[in-house]
Amino acid sequence: MRTSPASRWPVLLAYAAVAAATQMLWLTFAPVTTIAARHYGVSVADVGWLSEMFPLLYVVLALPAGAVLDRWFRGGLAAGAALTAIGAVLRLPGGAGWVFAGQVLVAVAQPLVLNAVTKVAGTYLSERDRPQGIALGSAGIFVGMVAALVLGAAIGSRIPLLLLVQAAAAVAAAAWLLAVLRRPGRYAAPTVAAGIGAIRSLAGDSPIRLLCVLAFLAFGVFIAVTTWLQALLRPAGVTPAAAGVLLAILVVAGVVGSAVLPGAVAARRREQAFLSVAALVTTAGCAVLAAVPGLVSGAVVFALAGLLLLGSLPVVLQIVERRAGPAAATGAALIWLLGNAGGLVVALAVQALVNRPAAAFALLAAVAGLTAVLTRAAPLRRLHRAGPGPAVTSGADDVSPAGLPGAPAAATAAEPGGGVAGTRKMAGKRTPGADGEAGTG
Repeated sequence: MRTSPASRWPVLLAYAAVAAATQMLWLTFAPVTTIAARHYGVSVADVGWLSEMFPLLYVVLALPAGAVLDRWFRGGLAAGAALTAIGAVLRLPGGAGWVFAGQVLVAVAQPLVLNAVTKVAGTYLSERDRPQGIALGSAGIFVGMVAALVLGAAIGSRIPLLLLVQAAAAVAAAAWLLAVLRRPGRYAAPTVAAGIGAIRSLAGDSPIRLLCVLAFLAFGVFIAVTTWLQALLRPAGVTPAAAGVLLAILVVAGVVGSAVLPGAVAARRREQAFLSVAALVTTAGCAVLAAVPGLVSGAVVFALAGLLLLGSLPVVLQIVERRAGPAAATGAALIWLLGNAGGLVVALAVQALVNRPAAAFALLAAVAGLTAVLTRAAPLRRLHRAGPGPAVTSGADDVSPAGLPGAPAAATAAEPGGGVAGTRKMAGKRTPGADGEAGTG
């Protein structure tokens, strides 16, 4: 992979490690629910809440976290990394109360970390490298899920050891990210007027609105499948262990798809076609499971769906980063917010059909089919036009001199009707900042 020498990949890799840690800590108890319930002397439902609190808190905190990152990027991301490490360590004393408190801290940190994926790429990587950077950052999310499943299978019977290993990994990742964040990025964008103004500006962009709807539907299918897979396939003779293997296939395929496919898609400007194919394949896969459920059919379906559906996440985030400009974190927050909300809604709908697996998979096929239809809508044919261009302000804590008062207005005015294209011209330059270099990237 050819990259620009101006890009700072260690920051992206450290970010991916922390993103993986948040997902690993989120799903710590998912593979060992009954073991954890016996260990702590609580009910299985109580252990379930240690994971279920995460999407609920994400829905509440997504937009505030996005605003924090757009206004104080490095400070907000550093806070997310620190809270992740502290939450992991807080689970170690051994009691159920300590574990709950630690999970709450990690759940609060998660939006500060995951919402930053587009901002990290936009701040520390050249424009040419950003699609691949977002892809690798997104792949880190799925790597964390795989780590949770693997560690649960390997040492899940020894809960204290499991928590200690995960805490060590989380602390190491956070320390790495905090170290590399000490230097501001070469491509630091001007600070936006974060909050309601940025949200309104982004909501006025029809492609971003449509991507939010697609995230609601696609995340809904993924979260519903991961929540109810074992129950839906049990009548077909699929054991809990085999269902765990199918989930591992889904997530590992997602790691591969997220890391490999989005860069090529962006280079060819085939985002709309890729999203459409991913949705169509997922629709067909759910229809197959409705008609012929089983271990073999599930393995084929989840390998393809993981590769394409989960590989769609960085493609969507790349589009948002390109169109949202300095408000990239708020744009990512909207995607994650609607995605988690969709997960709650679709999972609840599938729960009502959990004793009728064919109907449940048919419902998932219908949701994925609607996603496929919407990917052909007109707004996605305007992906490469200028975005909404949120208002910019001075006073950023990590903006390079190109973002000093007066510069944003001049750069933005150069592009009629949109701030993103003009701001990108400014933010895409190497400026004489902390690294003392000048020139173009």
